[in-house]
Amino acid sequence: MPERHVADFAVTARWILPIEPAGAVLEDHAVLVRGGRILDVVPASQANAASAEIIERPDHVLIPGLVNAHTHAAMSLLRNAGGGLPLDAWLRQRIWPLEARLVDEQFVADGTELAVAEMLLGGVTCFADMYYHPDAAARVAAQAGMRAAIGMPVLEQPSAWAQDVDEYLRRGLELSDQYRDDPLVETMFVLHSPTATSDATLLRVRTLADQLQAPVMTHLLESPGDRDRDRRKHGRGPLERLEGAGLVNDLLVAVHCVQANTAELERLAAGGATVVHCPTSNLRLAAGIAPVTQMRQMGIRVALGTDGAAGNDSLDLLAEARLAALLAAGTSGDASAIPPHDALAMATLEGARALGLADRIGSIAPGKWADLACLALSGPRIDPCNDVATAIVHSAGRAAVTDCWVGGRHLVAHGRLARMDTRRLAERSQDWAPRVLAATRAIAGQ
Repeated sequence: MPERHVADFAVTARWILPIEPAGAVLEDHAVLVRGGRILDVVPASQANAASAEIIERPDHVLIPGLVNAHTHAAMSLLRNAGGGLPLDAWLRQRIWPLEARLVDEQFVADGTELAVAEMLLGGVTCFADMYYHPDAAARVAAQAGMRAAIGMPVLEQPSAWAQDVDEYLRRGLELSDQYRDDPLVETMFVLHSPTATSDATLLRVRTLADQLQAPVMTHLLESPGDRDRDRRKHGRGPLERLEGAGLVNDLLVAVHCVQANTAELERLAAGGATVVHCPTSNLRLAAGIAPVTQMRQMGIRVALGTDGAAGNDSLDLLAEARLAALLAAGTSGDASAIPPHDALAMATLEGARALGLADRIGSIAPGKWADLACLALSGPRIDPCNDVATAIVHSAGRAAVTDCWVGGRHLVAHGRLARMDTRRLAERSQDWAPRVLAATRAIAGQ
């Protein structure tokens, strides 16, 4: 029994899904929090003796904060700007031209802040970001109290952030040093794709990633043309080139893998890589459906991501969990291909594992950071709640999120952002709309 008032606060809930052990459901329990970390999980009857402050959520479920394992946060300002085009045309005819006209440090700061607000309201407490000006994204996330794995972009082509590979790596490593001891911000290497990256650069990234034990994230086999495009340009397929550089290992975070064949999946499994499944984006851009059931059967870790709002229109990770489960059932003929508990694990612990954070977040366990999401499981959309995990994935959705804590800080309370100026955020976001529209019209008129 804990000593009296050893916790800073306790959250009691009708149900707790700790994710570890798998499939566990605790009824009428409390999570005790001290110093931003989970102290213990105890029966609710013991909470008063352990903490002076009790946060009661009697019709709710408490889960680990969701981990959005792949997004381009700043692209929230390009939401709805590229509909109706398949992936390659969407990139070349719409997104890359828009980015060339619009993206600067302020764009990234404003777009990331908008994304952080949306994600927190949907129960996401950690996101992995791949975009330009990562210093701006890291600053915004830290100021908002949001946990983030910020990508250090490594590109062959110049941008407003760096002019060549040497500068990308130098600035990225400076960013990594700046946030080395930050409790919220981690860094990782991000490559747009193997096709856009030279063999020499792949080798440099592998060496640095090994030294820092930092994840390496890349889009991989997303488009039907990726394999042939890489072979024409480099003489080998994208996975072969990653293997040649020694990058197919447990630090690799391979995003999409929609077009991966069985032989390629076997190599990803043997290397211990993680795949991030972004089902809505893949469907929205007509890229296809990733063979997730086969991946999981082969032992590949699969996490979930939203991708950017420009290709998804939303940053709703619970929607991704539901769609992932439905697509797996529909494509495999097995209605239980991704059970609700597994879908929730993909949205929490598997994302944490992909980012090297599983010892700190992703499940409700003593010693981990108190990154928590709370959902109300009552009302006409949900009643009667006959199975709590199924209700979360298939009935409740992000509209049911009432509270979020990151490192014990209460960032969403009763469905409202507690620490962000929503009026200022709305004004700044809306200021970008005419600029995006003007740029879109200019591109169309070219």
